Amino acid sequence: MGKTIIYIGIVLVILGLIIHFGGKFFNIGRLPGDIHVEEENFSFHFPVVTSLVLSIILTVILNIFLRR
Repeated sequence: MGKTIIYIGIVLVILGLIIHFGGKFFNIGRLPGDIHVEEENFSFHFPVVTSLVLSIILTVILNIFLRR
């Protein structure tokens, strides 16, 4: 159980660094397919494709670490 928590923590730190510093390079949150509606007094952003990409990446990473 302890190793699992450590692995999850490492993955979260790596993802946090990618999101924080990678936004300049990868344009995370503004991928083609994300919904963005902007009007005079209203702005709505729903990152559909970004959510799918992050879900796939997390699934692969967790399968690598948790399958033994």
